[in-house]
Amino acid sequence: MAERPGDATQRLLPRCTFPPPGTAVTCAVSGGADSLALLVLAVAAGCDVTAVHVDHALRPGSHLEADVVRDAAERFGAGFRAVRVDVGEGPNLEARARAARYAALPVDVLTGHTADDQAETVMVNLLRGAGASGLAAMRPGPRRPLLALRRADTVALCEALGLAVVHDPSNDDPRHLRNRVRHELLPLLDELARRDLVPVLIRQADVARDEADLLDELAAALDPTDARVLAAAPVPLARRAVRRWLTEEHPPDLATVERVLDVARGLAVGTDLGRGRRVTRHQQRLTLHHGPPWAEGQPTE
Repeated sequence: MAERPGDATQRLLPRCTFPPPGTAVTCAVSGGADSLALLVLAVAAGCDVTAVHVDHALRPGSHLEADVVRDAAERFGAGFRAVRVDVGEGPNLEARARAARYAALPVDVLTGHTADDQAETVMVNLLRGAGASGLAAMRPGPRRPLLALRRADTVALCEALGLAVVHDPSNDDPRHLRNRVRHELLPLLDELARRDLVPVLIRQADVARDEADLLDELAAALDPTDARVLAAAPVPLARRAVRRWLTEEHPPDLATVERVLDVARGLAVGTDLGRGRRVTRHQQRLTLHHGPPWAEGQPTE
């Protein structure tokens, strides 16, 4: 017997982490199964929901997908808003599209990432050489309320509700690393391990996150501008203290962190960080400068 729509919703809701009933939330809804399930479950959780569709204008007729989201929002009693961003073809398309999408959405937007997305993020970050924080992947909580659900759950919910689902062909494009991880690497690893590795990778991410949080807490007690303190600290804590200090939009890579630690250890008087930033040491203090070395009377190597 097919599952009734209401039963499907109530079965999944206890595994979600939505904010309390009555909370006003914005849901990013592309029209795919995950984001439509997010919309449906957010309404069922008692939230005051506004669904926002972002059109990247990367393929003909993409603006029509907003109609799918509008219809679903009207059906379930949610608000709706459509936004268009211009990305354009070119290098780093996936990253640029993601940046444009999030720039058009409020900072506290809810997303429909699932457990499968979490496992893919672990593998993508591993392939990119991320440390423990990268392997911790996405942090569970109200902003990602579906992280305990599988992609099969969201597809089944949309089928039970008779929702039309948008298929984004970019999700099959092998130019994007995540797509190859999804369609090639993870299925191969499942075959080699003879098991579904998504729960395993999620447990690994949870462990890495707990350990990363502890290291962050300990590193917060270090003064990253005190060369003696950094040089004497255990290397994992020193690295984290430097990374916290230098992070603006994106954390520095390991090579950059190690160069700063060499400055703290007295192996160099300064080092370039890129993007017009430089760290120098004077009287056992480290200073972060912005601009070219001569702009502030900075010493050069």
